Amino acid sequence: MDALVSPLGMVSDCSPSEAQSVDTHGEAKDYFVERDGVRFAGTHLIVDLWGATNLDDPAHIDSVLREAAIETGATILHGHFHHFSPNGGVSGVLVLAESHVSIHTWPERAYAALDIFVCGICNPYKAVPILKKGFEPERVQLAEHKRGLIG
Repeated sequence: MDALVSPLGMVSDCSPSEAQSVDTHGEAKDYFVERDGVRFAGTHLIVDLWGATNLDDPAHIDSVLREAAIETGATILHGHFHHFSPNGGVSGVLVLAESHVSIHTWPERAYAALDIFVCGICNPYKAVPILKKGFEPERVQLAEHKRGLIG
């Protein structure tokens, strides 16, 4: 069996620690956030899109997810998307300085499963209108999890 495998381990020009670890006064930044008296690393949204469109086009998916990530306030470091067959699903990820956005699609079921995990002051809920515009789902299910919960 002949298989083409893309090399792993692609590296960005700047790491999150280089890009965002020091504030303008030379002090280390703390990217944990405090909201409603709770301190945590970031917000992780689990997003299910049902009755969605454009789920078999890696270039379209890449474009929508990049727009969504930028809307959250995140910094995109790297993206990779894999198309499983000429008209099949797509799996992909955007690596962010603030964490990641990932997607897995089942075009035959008009379904997409996404994770949007962002740390610090980024707001993952700002990505949802972009996802709705780009994939035109009939129904959206959201679940939120606070990561790195301190108290």
